[in-house]
Amino acid sequence: MRQLICLLFVALMVSLSSCRKDFDTVPSNGNLSFSKDTVYLDTVFTKIGSSTYTLKVYNNSNDDINIPTIRFEKIDSRYRMMVDGMTGIDEDGNGVGDGRKFNNVELLAKDSLYIFIETTADILELANNNPTEFLHTDNIVFDSGSKEQKVNLVTLIKDAYFLYPKRNAEGIKESLLIDTDDNGDEIRINGFELDHSDLNNGDEFHFNNTKPYVIYGYAGVPSGETLTIDPGARVYFHAESGILVQSGGSLQINGGISTDPANPQQNEVTFEGDRLEPMFEDVPGQWGTIWLRQGSVNNRVNHLTLKNSMLGFLVENCPLEINNSQIYNSANYGILSRAGAITSENLVINLAGQASLACSLGGDYQFKHGTFNNNWVGSNPLSVWLSNYEEQADGSKPTNGLLRANFYNCIIYGNNNVQLFLNDIDFDSSDVAFNYDFQNCLIKFRDAGTSLQDNNAYNFIREESNGNIKNQNPNFFDVNANKLNIDETSPAYQKGSLSFLVPLDILGHPRTSNPPDMGAYQSAAFPD
Repeated sequence: MRQLICLLFVALMVSLSSCRKDFDTVPSNGNLSFSKDTVYLDTVFTKIGSSTYTLKVYNNSNDDINIPTIRFEKIDSRYRMMVDGMTGIDEDGNGVGDGRKFNNVELLAKDSLYIFIETTADILELANNNPTEFLHTDNIVFDSGSKEQKVNLVTLIKDAYFLYPKRNAEGIKESLLIDTDDNGDEIRINGFELDHSDLNNGDEFHFNNTKPYVIYGYAGVPSGETLTIDPGARVYFHAESGILVQSGGSLQINGGISTDPANPQQNEVTFEGDRLEPMFEDVPGQWGTIWLRQGSVNNRVNHLTLKNSMLGFLVENCPLEINNSQIYNSANYGILSRAGAITSENLVINLAGQASLACSLGGDYQFKHGTFNNNWVGSNPLSVWLSNYEEQADGSKPTNGLLRANFYNCIIYGNNNVQLFLNDIDFDSSDVAFNYDFQNCLIKFRDAGTSLQDNNAYNFIREESNGNIKNQNPNFFDVNANKLNIDETSPAYQKGSLSFLVPLDILGHPRTSNPPDMGAYQSAAFPD
């Protein structure tokens, strides 16, 4: 019986297959339609591959068609594509298509296919005059003759200085020493020391503004050296990359105010990830951090915009002067200081996974006209967090005195009820210093129903003493677009104190009102 059932099944399959009609196709009639007329692959750096972009091709006819050829118009095209999972014909004889030409592509009636497009181009091969930017174009051509159809491809290729770990004669890749473990073994990270006379980049301790810098791994500044960055410099970091300033080293970022109204970032120094496509414009966590190690000296930052890092600045028991600067979209912290010494005027930090500003393990801090905001969704993020200890994985709690934490004419706000957290290891003891002073600050602190509601350390907010304001929305222009400007409708308008006046705001506008506004922006300075 079992054998009979098997035979009947085989017979049925043969019968069905004998009745099946083969799909016949007709030549493409030149009436294909496309999801877009032009595919913009946005901006990429020379020799660096782009993201993958999609084009959809539609057969709107009632016939199954055959497209004789799909190819690039330029013979030496720097683009490549994949058509419905196929890599094209093998013109090089190596058995694998190179993504440049496809023959006899079938497309069923009322159906569509996907084309995935990428590019990698060398700017020196595309132009003879060695520009810093070059427009790379081509076309995808469907069919030929009177039935030919085209879709345009456009990519902006940017030239850059590329900094990355080298390999020695034995093939060993450079790395940076950051510590030793309990056994005395070295702990290293992917990185390299900058070079005064690099063959391709020249003096790597001096970043100029002639073309961007792209960094792979951590660029190390050793003891006795200073990394100097000119006004208008653009620095792009690959994933898990950053700058590491060792003990005895220094970082000097010398950005400036724009003198061209049409180009507000003319002299601003910018740090961001190396993915230039619009979809990555505000994605946190694309690169590592600016790591100022214990013992580094004379670290000064002016007019810097830093965005989309894991951690903006990591400051370890060293000084940092940071003025007129903006830090946005940090996956963890905008600034994390561990026993650091930071002075700041006109600092803006917006959006961080844990805290916009975290001053941990004590230290010495003074902020004037700062704007600290955090609208990160989930995990109860803070705008400002102060602590005189750190809890370790083994449960220990090393302490260090918070010698000073002064916030004057500042805004501390966000989407959660509590945006300022004072983390003293023992509020009833003076064994470990925990000194702070908030004057003429707007602070969001709704503590009802929280563990903080009986903590007297926050009475200066509850009582709105020393010119402080609690729980009033500062009416920022557009938090999601990182526009934390205010106008005369803001409760922070003219609520600062002349005692802590910084004469110019972050955009270089004079603070002429008496009293001045709280925060980094004077209300007369409207964004475009």
